[in-house]
Amino acid sequence: MRLSRLMAIWSGAGALACFAPGVGQAARLPAVGADPAKTSVSGLSSGAFMAVQYDVAYSRATMGVGIVAGGPYNCAYVNFGGITACMQGAPLGSSSYGAAQAFAWLGEVDPVDNLKSQKVYMFSGTDDPVVRQSVMDAVFDFYRAAGTPEANIQYVKTFAAGHAFISANFSAACSTTATPFINACTSGEAPYDQPYAILNQIYGPLQPKATALSSQPMAFSQKEFASGLSGMAATGYVYTPAACKKGAALKCAVHVVFHGCGQSADKVGDDVYGKLGYNAWADTNRIVVLYPQVNASAAPFNPQGCWDWWGYTGFRFQTKSGLQLSAINAMIRRLT
Repeated sequence: MRLSRLMAIWSGAGALACFAPGVGQAARLPAVGADPAKTSVSGLSSGAFMAVQYDVAYSRATMGVGIVAGGPYNCAYVNFGGITACMQGAPLGSSSYGAAQAFAWLGEVDPVDNLKSQKVYMFSGTDDPVVRQSVMDAVFDFYRAAGTPEANIQYVKTFAAGHAFISANFSAACSTTATPFINACTSGEAPYDQPYAILNQIYGPLQPKATALSSQPMAFSQKEFASGLSGMAATGYVYTPAACKKGAALKCAVHVVFHGCGQSADKVGDDVYGKLGYNAWADTNRIVVLYPQVNASAAPFNPQGCWDWWGYTGFRFQTKSGLQLSAINAMIRRLT
């Protein structure tokens, strides 16, 4: 499959309203006093690459990661074939780990020894035409090379799923690869709930999810955290359970969800930040959920609205000084 076709599949089509009903004009991201020791990340597609990058760059303050159809750290620069190899080939997780070691030695990312304690969730659909399972196998090899115990890694790879998040709240066929890139799959006779699986793997046994949310997603301005050169959208979203509002007696965790290419609110409305399913689990388990956004842009050149995992924002995109990674870290610092 040609790279242009792969990127076209990844981007999806169509555009919906940026704001969901009831979500007002973007405000300032609140400081809620969340627990900085309980930060985790997850993502789909380019968002999964981004989740791995964040986990490596800020491993000292990240306890776990959920990776859905993504690839290993710094993949495009340590594998012959670049972007194509990191979507359709068989990249080397050991090479990615070597890159992480080198950046850590230079002080560009946190010490790689922190990865040994990570809780890792991985998902790869057998019908995914965009990111092959051989690429996700390299992610597994990367974490094993880093010393992450196999008992700390949950790798789900038997669903006949397309390129998508898997949600108990959607009805798209499991094998679909199309906007909004959120599918429904079943495990036995029950719908597979991927947000639950990710949060449960990272934080341990969860309380039952909320049947009615105590709060609503809030739009906030990303402009104070990210320059125009970062390619990030003007607006991001955050879900803060009522029990996690500022002044709460107990500190809450923070989980960051990175959307995939063509999956920002500019393209799919509130399907990710409002409907995917993270919020209901977060509500009863004291987790603030951050949904940062990146839109398609001409400058920097990002026509599909992907997170930067190959360098369109600069050569240090995969380090703590990367424009997108540092912006996300600043958002988390605000929340904590």
